[in-house]
Amino acid sequence: MLTDGQLENYADVLWWGLATARRSRFRRGDVVQIRFHAGALRLAEILYRRLLQRGLHPIPRLLPTPDMEVNFYSLAAAHQLDFIPPGEEQLMRRVNGSIVLNAPESMTHLRTADPRKIGRAALAARALKRLLEAREGRGDYSWTLCMLPTPELARNAAMDEAAYADLIARACFLDAEAPAAEWQRIHRTVGKIKQRLDALRVVAFRIESAGTDLEIALGAHRTWAGVSGRNIPSFEIFVSPDWRGTRGVFHADQPSYRSGNIVRGVRLEFNDGRVVRARAEEGEAFLKRQIAIDRGAAQVGEFSLTDRRLSPIDCFMANTLYDENFGGVQGNAHIALGSSYGNTYAGDRLTPAVKSALGFNDSALHWDFVNTERKRVTALMADGSRRTVYEDGEFTI
Repeated sequence: MLTDGQLENYADVLWWGLATARRSRFRRGDVVQIRFHAGALRLAEILYRRLLQRGLHPIPRLLPTPDMEVNFYSLAAAHQLDFIPPGEEQLMRRVNGSIVLNAPESMTHLRTADPRKIGRAALAARALKRLLEAREGRGDYSWTLCMLPTPELARNAAMDEAAYADLIARACFLDAEAPAAEWQRIHRTVGKIKQRLDALRVVAFRIESAGTDLEIALGAHRTWAGVSGRNIPSFEIFVSPDWRGTRGVFHADQPSYRSGNIVRGVRLEFNDGRVVRARAEEGEAFLKRQIAIDRGAAQVGEFSLTDRRLSPIDCFMANTLYDENFGGVQGNAHIALGSSYGNTYAGDRLTPAVKSALGFNDSALHWDFVNTERKRVTALMADGSRRTVYEDGEFTI
């Protein structure tokens, strides 16, 4: 549904994202993995050529098809769920970049899969995830990802396929003369907002909307992140807070697709940093099972805001990558249950001991819940004063 010209521009943007996300420059001989769905084959081919031209070593890998995933979670025994392929750890220690091209053929094929099996497979992969996080922190690894339009995505978003593809093109600047330059412009704008947020002496934030009244402690040694190149598109500005200081209620008015399940109308109630009650108009049983896969799954790992003036995304797109960057009329605030982001630590090295002491959350889960209601976000300052930092979809600092 995207033209060859748009796909060539997509490749430009993804390279910008991968290079921007890495602290050190890519060098000749570096290894970059391309993981892709079958529907993203043409973009994978373009990226493969581009990486070869840069003197890099591309490693293409096809992501599992819906049929493969259904068979895996229905047939796999415990030892198969825990299995890590030979050489996988070696590759994770050697790879310097990863690009993931999502083009889902199905979004609900895992709706009958056992969530315990899904959780167990995620836990098995946790050690490799931590390995990559540590390498990313040292600056010798980076990643980025994107989504391509598919009939399944358009159908679940209740959109015409052409309109869906057009919104992806607009959100990623694929019709611009110099798309990477457009992303660099957004990068600079968001950078200024992050600097202003970092300069504030904030103790906690209070998010208020029709369905939400939530207080989140910022925590010590935090820095705001966003438009780092890791997600294409990305307009959000986020931080991993001190999970221990979360209390109140958060309402997600945006639906969410996860592991073949759709969850709507989520209401999460927090006390002493943990979810003490979880409700959903649809998918409640799945929601509760997911946030029970480990202790950290019921704790906040991310708090995020998107300014409506930056994001052209103005409708539900049935994909978290886009829905968490919703601009629309009132922007969005979202939280994620589960793992935190090490790149929001203001120090040099986020060791496990430091991570625990500062309240950075740890989990195999990372699940975003998005609120697009009209809202106000107030900063509770160290001197006891209060300051509005976000209102009616816009940053006010």
